[in-house]
Amino acid sequence: MPGVDRSYARHFAVRSAAARPAGTSLQSRSPWSRATALPAGLKTNLRVAYAFSGPCLDLEDFEFDAIDSLEADAERAAYGALASLKLVRIRSAGQRTIVRVKGVEIGGDRFVVMAGPCAVESERQVMETAEAVARAGARVLRGGGFKPRTSPYNFQGLGLEGLKLLRKAGDAFGLPVISEAMSDSQVELVAEYADIIQVGTRSMENAALLATLGRCSRPVLLKRGMVASVEELLQAAEVLLANGNPHVILCERGIRTLGKLTRNTCDIVAVPLLHQLTHLPVIVDPSHATGRRSLVPALARAAVAIGAEGLLVEVHPSPKTALSDAAQSLAIPEFRRMMHRLEPYLKLWSEEHALDETAAPAARR
Repeated sequence: MPGVDRSYARHFAVRSAAARPAGTSLQSRSPWSRATALPAGLKTNLRVAYAFSGPCLDLEDFEFDAIDSLEADAERAAYGALASLKLVRIRSAGQRTIVRVKGVEIGGDRFVVMAGPCAVESERQVMETAEAVARAGARVLRGGGFKPRTSPYNFQGLGLEGLKLLRKAGDAFGLPVISEAMSDSQVELVAEYADIIQVGTRSMENAALLATLGRCSRPVLLKRGMVASVEELLQAAEVLLANGNPHVILCERGIRTLGKLTRNTCDIVAVPLLHQLTHLPVIVDPSHATGRRSLVPALARAAVAIGAEGLLVEVHPSPKTALSDAAQSLAIPEFRRMMHRLEPYLKLWSEEHALDETAAPAARR
């Protein structure tokens, strides 16, 4: 390579292949034999990358050969932490779980949008929102009766009254409803009014809550903890399944990073990664992942494009007066516009889903 000082060791990354001078065996003591798998986090859809060190040579001095054994070692290292997860892992080709709720299938042939206010504030607010999101194409109504707020002085939700209003609005417009349970003591009450019970980001590692929900008949939407790894999310899901509840939906809602311009950082690659690891459906919450309503529609499109099975979006008739998460809640006209702009993406999603079904018929539960 012209202009390169050959006295220094160089590193090369090669996709699913090893680079070495022609005629040099990987078993030799040549510096080219020192091939090691890069950290598991660098695994990509292009299979695996390897790093090689040694004196820099011209590209024509290399020969490229597949090294299946090294790739297999890297795969084992990457997924070794998940070996103990017997229930959430994919056990057969094409295995997928569909969560069915009152005629709505999450993980099925149709993309599912769940939308509504962060917190139920009044009958008028939740009724107006439910009607608007239903007309725009949402298939599940979201809303919080109990709100786990960071500050004790912020609005904590209407509690039981909020659940009753949410149920009334869902029934009025033919929408199943989803609401959060903050503790194991709330599960029975929330299950009486909600069709899907949400586990919020702060509760992902609440063992008592997960165990109780595992013994509950209601489907569970499990949000990723704000500082949790994908492995930890799957371990939490395993608790639900191990306690007897197979109806689990995973939700990528963003993780906390060093950035200050957004509320969180959406780990968008977690969606296809989870699809490689688990049969459970995966949705994205673009509202919490950004914390800014201006960014929600763009992230929603990205979620559809990358293959998520659904969205969880916050919508409010008057975001400026919302009692919680005002900055990230879409106004009703904004939600309609977002849904309209999603249409071409949803068409491509459906086509891609049909191709996947043809290539590997899903093993449905």
